[in-house]
Amino acid sequence: MPTVRPLPAPLGRPIRLGVLISGGGTTLANFLARIAAGELKAEIPLVVADRPGCAGITRAEQAGLPCKVVDRRAHSTVESFSTAVFEQLRTADVDLVTLAGFLSLIRIPGEFAYRVMNIHPALIPAFCGKGYYGQRVHRAVIERGVKVSGCTVHFADNEYDHGPVIVQRCVPVLDEDTPQTLAARVFEAECQAFPEAVRLFASGRIEIAAGRVRKR
Repeated sequence: MPTVRPLPAPLGRPIRLGVLISGGGTTLANFLARIAAGELKAEIPLVVADRPGCAGITRAEQAGLPCKVVDRRAHSTVESFSTAVFEQLRTADVDLVTLAGFLSLIRIPGEFAYRVMNIHPALIPAFCGKGYYGQRVHRAVIERGVKVSGCTVHFADNEYDHGPVIVQRCVPVLDEDTPQTLAARVFEAECQAFPEAVRLFASGRIEIAAGRVRKR
């Protein structure tokens, strides 16, 4: 029998999310919209940006959320950068870390194992890994001529776009698609998939067996 690792029991309260961003903060905006609509029982005690001046910082501040900048360029190593990021997350006492368009590689400390989720705009293991982000992903999908794409929410580990898959959603790739039109369709799927994965975690309805996520 495979070793089964249960994740935390149902929290019984809104889950505390740490949201890590690198760009415009559209995933952050989706979380906020779902929370406001009562579709996601969560609060966001901290947003962390890995570069100053990104539009997501303004979005967080306009929503009244605490936002810290941990500039990747100010750190000479991944380890130093990761230590600084997770110090902020510990201080904020988050339950779950969400990589919401976060482009920097981080090293996840043991206490945060299976407490960091990432969303990727393709169906892992296709079109993923180092260098596959943003419009590059959708351009590669179109150039390859595949008929479906989508998004993947997975537990992050210390490799790009790796770790157990939690939720995937598919969208069609149309003959007339551009990277921009495909990105918009995939993002609609992301807006459903990421909150779904967070709800599964918060409700204690998933476990990990032999590196695979199972719903309970």
